[in-house]
Amino acid sequence: MVSRQARSNAVNSAGGFMNDFRDFLLRGNVVDLAVAVIIGGAFGAVITSFIGDIITPLLLNPALKAANVEDIASLSANGIKYGVFLSTIINFVVISFILFMIIRTFERMKRTEEVDAGPTTDEKLNDTLGRLTGFLEQRM
Repeated sequence: MVSRQARSNAVNSAGGFMNDFRDFLLRGNVVDLAVAVIIGGAFGAVITSFIGDIITPLLLNPALKAANVEDIASLSANGIKYGVFLSTIINFVVISFILFMIIRTFERMKRTEEVDAGPTTDEKLNDTLGRLTGFLEQRM
């Protein structure tokens, strides 16, 4: 049989593990990462649909008709399906461009918030002049 002390040690170590695991999960970075992964998956599905349903037909239909192919995935030469690769490259470029535009917008918003955060030079100068005037009036 297992001694009471060994059993107690096992329960405490399991409880310690669970507490450590809970603390790990409740850190802000882990939760933020989980949310980012979920949003990223949804964003990827939207972009894939955007590429497959809008961009590919608009940009590639003339080229596909010239190659007598119905679908970009059907493009191949000597058994090499370069159409799938081309579709993946287009998808990557569009996703990169959209992420660039989003990050650029956030950076621009962050800069305007930083500028608005503190008093302007004129406000600081007026405040300093007011305090100096008050100090001089007290001395006279």
